[in-house]
Amino acid sequence: MAKKQIESIENRQAHFIFDKSNYKFMLISIAVVALGFILMAGDTSIYDFRKTVIAPIVVLAGFAIGFYAILKKRK
Repeated sequence: MAKKQIESIENRQAHFIFDKSNYKFMLISIAVVALGFILMAGDTSIYDFRKTVIAPIVVLAGFAIGFYAILKKRK
């Protein structure tokens, strides 16, 4: 009986949760979030349009892409 269990375990294939496209979207998400934080850094003007409006939108878009990458189903 133990031999059958060992054979069944050896014959089982690995099943990954995420697909290759999920990882691509996750890397894109990380890059977009990093770009948003880079946009927030910079010159000393605190109330710059880039820092107060564009950068937070880019960061939120990066988090949305990451959320999509996690919830995307396999084919």
